[in-house]
Amino acid sequence: MSKVGQPAPLFSLFDTEKNKVNLADQKGKNIVLLFFPQAFTGVCTTELCTVRDSISQYNNTNAQVYGISVDSVFTLAKFKEEQQLNFPLLSDFNKEASASYDSLIQDFVFDMKGVSKRAAFVIDKEGIIQYAEILDKVTDLPDFNAIQATLARLN
Repeated sequence: MSKVGQPAPLFSLFDTEKNKVNLADQKGKNIVLLFFPQAFTGVCTTELCTVRDSISQYNNTNAQVYGISVDSVFTLAKFKEEQQLNFPLLSDFNKEASASYDSLIQDFVFDMKGVSKRAAFVIDKEGIIQYAEILDKVTDLPDFNAIQATLARLN
């Protein structure tokens, strides 16, 4: 379902501005999907702020970055504002996108059920997955160098 060379699973999710974002409408640009477990947690904040601080690298490769978690639109809006994130965050509150990308943890801390795994995907302009990294440990960060190398190869 979420393997390199396969079409990216389509989704339609709301962003923090309450706009619906359809992956099908994103053809023609490279897409980076960053699934993350929970807003306001240490590693997630580090990950997304790392992308915030290097957003020009993504912009220079015609890449649109989306952060995705099962948090509500309202939680993600506050998180985005506090961290001054300069790319959209999408709410997968119903867990459908996370599941379709094999990026759903069934049992998380504090008896929480169903949060996004930390995962990164690069989707090319035709909607094909060119890079997939699903991390086993939520404390690990995606390989940003590998993501950038994939984007450079696509341009």
